[in-house]
Amino acid sequence: MKMLLVDLETEWRGGQNQALLLLKGLRQRGHETELVAAYDSALGERAGSAGARVHFVSRGLFRLPAAQKLRALLRAGRFDLVHANEAHAVTAAWLAQWERRKPLRVPFVISRRVGYPIGKSSLARARYQAASRIVANSKWVAEQAAASGAPREKISVVYEGADIPPRSTAEQRQRARARWGISQSVPLLGCVGVLLPDKGQEWLIRALAEVRKECAGAKLLLAGDGPCRARLESLAQELNLTNDTIFAGFVKDVENVYAALDVFLLPSFFEALNNSLLAAMAYEIPSIAFNKGALGEVIEDGKSGLLVSGPDVEEISRAAIKLLREHDLAQRLGRAGRIRVEQDFSADKMVEGMVSVYDACLNRGL
Repeated sequence: MKMLLVDLETEWRGGQNQALLLLKGLRQRGHETELVAAYDSALGERAGSAGARVHFVSRGLFRLPAAQKLRALLRAGRFDLVHANEAHAVTAAWLAQWERRKPLRVPFVISRRVGYPIGKSSLARARYQAASRIVANSKWVAEQAAASGAPREKISVVYEGADIPPRSTAEQRQRARARWGISQSVPLLGCVGVLLPDKGQEWLIRALAEVRKECAGAKLLLAGDGPCRARLESLAQELNLTNDTIFAGFVKDVENVYAALDVFLLPSFFEALNNSLLAAMAYEIPSIAFNKGALGEVIEDGKSGLLVSGPDVEEISRAAIKLLREHDLAQRLGRAGRIRVEQDFSADKMVEGMVSVYDACLNRGL
């Protein structure tokens, strides 16, 4: 199989992590895979370092430069299928299919990772109508896409995946904590994600104030950056938690964040899935998440983690205190979380799911 993956996002987010895992997994299975990426993109840099062939393009006005590059690549007839990994790529790949004299008919796959409705304009709908398959990263996303006009018969669900890492050692934990000046005995809560309003980090800061009443010295490590950082720092100051809330910024070697944590929390309001949660569970960190979006498809409440209803400080803090105090429960949930990821949310399982989608498209002669 010769596949062309397209991703024009410049920042490193969950979708770009999945694209890199997919590129690596396809190449390991003997498939020829190339990437079209935006200039100065984090994905393009990492994919190139991993040995993938990368075609760099400008996103440009209305994605036209990218569409022209894609059209040239597809016209050469080297690729069996084109896969658009995010919204900018969807537009470029859709435009690339059309020529005045001879439309290109290469099977076109779209990844859908958000729960927001598809646009109501005829142009927005046309892109999804043209797709051979629409791959949702959760059942919740699939339902949201179908409800907003995506052809239900074209939708497949392939859960995102995480690499299964070696278990962290005591030495790794010590080094990771030393990086942020945290002693081994300090109870440490943490979250990894962009600092945005819908990611809900403010509720973790508010909950920390309550957790510290029961678990003396507890701290919160927030890995990630974004437009809400200044507001969150102000909130920590307002609650007298400036010295207890660590704003780590973007951490490239994020495995050191997971190695330091006692409990992982994901307070997202509108989550299609979440790479950080999968990673935390793969590292055997007992995890707590809002029961929103698709997060209930990942955590089985009380079995592989804990679910809380949402932005309720008392409920969040109670769940965190429970895991910090009940070590046997925390260890049991951590072990079960890792098994959950190994069985249903591994990178290998994601790649195999995508290969099945590609095979279905090609076997139908679309």
